[in-house]
Amino acid sequence: MTKLCVVAAGGTGGHMFPAEALAREMAARGWRVVLATDQRGEQYAHAFPAEERLALDAATGSGVLGLLKAGPVIVSGVNQARRLFAMLGVDVVVGFGGYPSAPALIAAILQKRPTVIHEQNAVLGRTNRILAPYVGTVASSFPTLERASASVKARAQVVGAPVRADIRALYDRPYVAPHEGPIRVLVTGGSQGARILSETTPRALALLPEATRARLKVQQQSRPESLEAARQIYREAGIDAEVAPFFRDMASRLSAAHLVIGRAGASTCAELAVAAMPSILIPLKIATDDHQRLNAKLLTDVSAAEVILEDNLTVDSVTDAVRTVLADPARLASMSAAARSVAIPDAARRLADLAEAAAGR
Repeated sequence: MTKLCVVAAGGTGGHMFPAEALAREMAARGWRVVLATDQRGEQYAHAFPAEERLALDAATGSGVLGLLKAGPVIVSGVNQARRLFAMLGVDVVVGFGGYPSAPALIAAILQKRPTVIHEQNAVLGRTNRILAPYVGTVASSFPTLERASASVKARAQVVGAPVRADIRALYDRPYVAPHEGPIRVLVTGGSQGARILSETTPRALALLPEATRARLKVQQQSRPESLEAARQIYREAGIDAEVAPFFRDMASRLSAAHLVIGRAGASTCAELAVAAMPSILIPLKIATDDHQRLNAKLLTDVSAAEVILEDNLTVDSVTDAVRTVLADPARLASMSAAARSVAIPDAARRLADLAEAAAGR
């Protein structure tokens, strides 16, 4: 009988995109895949390769108060999951962190089913931190795993962050620095958008020298309320720009880009490494446990990226960083090679191997 893997994820693209990559790998190996998520996760699951989706009760929050409020809802979700798992005959549950993954993992632990958690960030997230001592296998994206206990660190296995197949395909393409002709800059804001990037980046690029502005081809993710303002700034600066709330064809845009400006979420850092993409990163200051700054170290430690902390972020600081990087094609090529050097392009395969091993296959 075909084995069944439940992939538990939700909340943000940072959880859903690596979950989707694993699901595709498991399906390619002949597994049946079921997605356990919540309403927020559904918006990133339009192409998720699951035969069924379980909408389990979950909750969001932070700190002790958040956990107390989430408790009764999570208990309800656990009871739902226990009934469904018994009916479906689940062989392994793989969780990707966040409250939406908790009900499925807790149900599997209570039923003594094989369990795996994957931590996308360089810091073990709150939900994974609570559940890690009780799951069978712990996998991580980064060589460092802050806020994990010594025992969890000792058994954590570094597999990298699974990226979607179209992103994985970029690992094999050559990066060509823009010696002449168009300079393509991709500005992303993370799956939740980023107001500070939406508002600061157009103004910063508009201050670049005229000769550079004339060569720029900008594609920018922007929050809806900032779209028209950004477009107007680009028009007045004579910059060819496409501004939209969300790009679904991220692989083709990464493939064409010469430089990315964005946040430092785990998925973003993994995709930049696999795509061998030079970048300027602005870590989200309020990210739990400062995990985006620590994520960025994967790239900054090898000089694949420049980082501007939010406390130091100004229009001028972004202009200076972009001007310095774009002025030296050789440096862009070096940054690209450095990014590729820390990539783990087969992370989905490595995580699938762990899931199969946990299930005893």
